[in-house]
Amino acid sequence: MPLALLALAISAFGIGTTEFVMMGLLPDVADDLGTSVPTAGYLVSAYALGVVIGAPLLTALGSRIPRKRMLVGLMAVFTVGNLASALAPTFGLLVAGRLLAGLPHGAFFGVGAVVAARLVREGRQARAVATMFLGLTVANIVGVPAATLLGQQFGWRATFLVVAGIGLVAMAALARLVPALPAEERTGLGSELRALGNRQVLLGLLTTVFGFAGIFAVYSYLASMMTEVTGFAAGSVPLVLALFGIGMTLGALAAGPLTDRALRPTLYGSLGALALVLAVFPLAARAEWTALVAVVLIGAVGFLTTTPLQMLVMNKAQQAPTLAAASNQSAFNLANAGGAWAGGLALTAGWGWTSPALVGAVLAALGLAVAVTAGLLDRGAGDTSRIVARGGEVAAEPASARAAESGAAPVAGAELPAGGRTG
Repeated sequence: MPLALLALAISAFGIGTTEFVMMGLLPDVADDLGTSVPTAGYLVSAYALGVVIGAPLLTALGSRIPRKRMLVGLMAVFTVGNLASALAPTFGLLVAGRLLAGLPHGAFFGVGAVVAARLVREGRQARAVATMFLGLTVANIVGVPAATLLGQQFGWRATFLVVAGIGLVAMAALARLVPALPAEERTGLGSELRALGNRQVLLGLLTTVFGFAGIFAVYSYLASMMTEVTGFAAGSVPLVLALFGIGMTLGALAAGPLTDRALRPTLYGSLGALALVLAVFPLAARAEWTALVAVVLIGAVGFLTTTPLQMLVMNKAQQAPTLAAASNQSAFNLANAGGAWAGGLALTAGWGWTSPALVGAVLAALGLAVAVTAGLLDRGAGDTSRIVARGGEVAAEPASARAAESGAAPVAGAELPAGGRTG
């Protein structure tokens, strides 16, 4: 694998750390800035809102910027947002800093996914994309716990200063390791939006919203489930969350080769397995060892869905793979918010601490239903085209019969720089 993928993974590590660390720092921030914990929760929402807004907007505006420069620029915005968060004197300015830090999140993963796919030979694109996302999963194992501990010991501002430092390291790595790649040919924002309106792309985004919401219906309340139902002490919760992160990493490692081999079957299998694991979680949560196994499995099969979903929308949005990949990050964040909301409704209704898992199972099943429907429509329409390089321009050509039948991931890049791919 090219070293450029390491630079993308480092960037993903920083992004994942700042995205999830706020959950553990809310009490500290609330005490320091004189607000309540529920109000401080708006800091989580502000980041998610930045992702939803920034993903399509920054990607479309930067469509003519060379990919390497775009990646460095997005990480610069990320770094400034975290620095602004660290120095914010008031709660309102901290909200603004979190919003700014979230703006480049989706666009970075959208551009990064296309760049990663263009760095490797055909048949390894999904592995390359999954390697980038490994940085995100490792952040949940190492970055978030370490950053939370740092904030508790030295103040929450220290956490965001360190994350800003990670951003600077990521910028240097991107500038040094990522080769110069031209921007894709574009005919304007209208062309981007028309490509994004492809039925298969929209169904892929809808699959992301429902399927991934199933994970966050549980993850948002996992700490309470472990203490109230399983009987773990509060001090054991970080270990449980780290196990969830280990599961995510295992899922990411498996997602690349499986998606390269058979995209749609991997998607169907992961969503079906997620629905099943979530459905049995209320029973598994009654004993410590089964609860821990279930937590790892939820993380693994849940994150197994991310790479095929990302590759699917990239392949189907032939004239706008970057915008589609970035918009998929918006869909992931909508799923985060929607899953937490749906799980909260079940708790408010008095259905019990493990009821969010059953809500998550229903959401995952809905995601599977959308994915299967999309697959049947795709087969009926004979839409099995892929993006290929032809004379430095983007062109569509029919995929092989084997790929059409198996759902194997086709080429997910656009035009190549002179000399072809590296690695």
